[in-house]
Amino acid sequence: MKLTARGSQVLPYWTAVCLMLLSWNAHAQSCQTASEIDAANKTAIQTTAQRYFDIASKGDAASLRQNAIPSLASDFTGIEGTIKENQANLTGAQAIIKSYFLLDATGPAPIPNAVFYCGVFGRTGQTANTAEFFLNNLPPAKYAVALLDATSSAGRTMFTEILQQSGTDWKLAGLYIKPAQVAGHDSAWFLARAREYKAKGQMHNAWFYFEEAVSLISPVSFMSTLATDTMADEAQEVQPTDVPAGGKTVDLSTGALTYKLTEMFRQPVGNDLDLIVKYQSANVANTNQAYQDNVAVMKAVLQKWPELREAFAGIVARGVDATGRDYGTLMAMKDIK
Repeated sequence: MKLTARGSQVLPYWTAVCLMLLSWNAHAQSCQTASEIDAANKTAIQTTAQRYFDIASKGDAASLRQNAIPSLASDFTGIEGTIKENQANLTGAQAIIKSYFLLDATGPAPIPNAVFYCGVFGRTGQTANTAEFFLNNLPPAKYAVALLDATSSAGRTMFTEILQQSGTDWKLAGLYIKPAQVAGHDSAWFLARAREYKAKGQMHNAWFYFEEAVSLISPVSFMSTLATDTMADEAQEVQPTDVPAGGKTVDLSTGALTYKLTEMFRQPVGNDLDLIVKYQSANVANTNQAYQDNVAVMKAVLQKWPELREAFAGIVARGVDATGRDYGTLMAMKDIK
């Protein structure tokens, strides 16, 4: 099963209602929140979600694989990698189930673009107790989405399970693990800093920090809530037009050279938040030249947007050639002169 995000927006009330009716009629799509699920399924979902967390927290990917649906069990490499990557945050962690949803996608065929509206929406869209799920290529079945918060000495982690009903059992159909903090800071902290940067006119810093605030409150990319929608709307107000986005490149000139930037995004690296800058390069095979290009790009980025020094610990410049090969260099802000 491939679960992918399709974006989200706050819909006018009647538009949301019409979309719900259309989707239910065409594909029998519906969603129940925790308070609406029958007692038997509620108990089964809670018990299964907690059991799968306990297995993952011990690093026992093999046992988790035995409890996965066949399509996932046949290619479990991604899940194994996710568990291993987050093991330090999961070991010894205590988890609570924040919320869970029952998604009914039963029908004769996979749903290319499945949309689930969970809870009672208001006149302007989402309310405090609603959620939306946007899933592509969803096989027909009943699914549960269980959102857990895991807390350990390493911090707080968002642990999300997608369960698929199989007879009376619930099998693992997807697993997503994300830290809820970066360098000890949570979504609320980044949101406050984003607003401070906006007030100072540092719109690039504000944009990246709004994005981080949304990420740290979003357990999965294919779910939206009132909180994520509100932050995303606020972020749109400061989105810069001079950074690469949506496949659009941006020219960055330094001396006689011009580099085509393809991506700029923030990335937690250890206990730091760094800025990743990708650009088109023909020199990645020549590591000496690639290094020089990377340093030149980093210097040019800070010359063009000096405010970035305040928001990030360092920059990673990555030259990428036409085949997708890349060569990256990390430098701390204090070393880029």
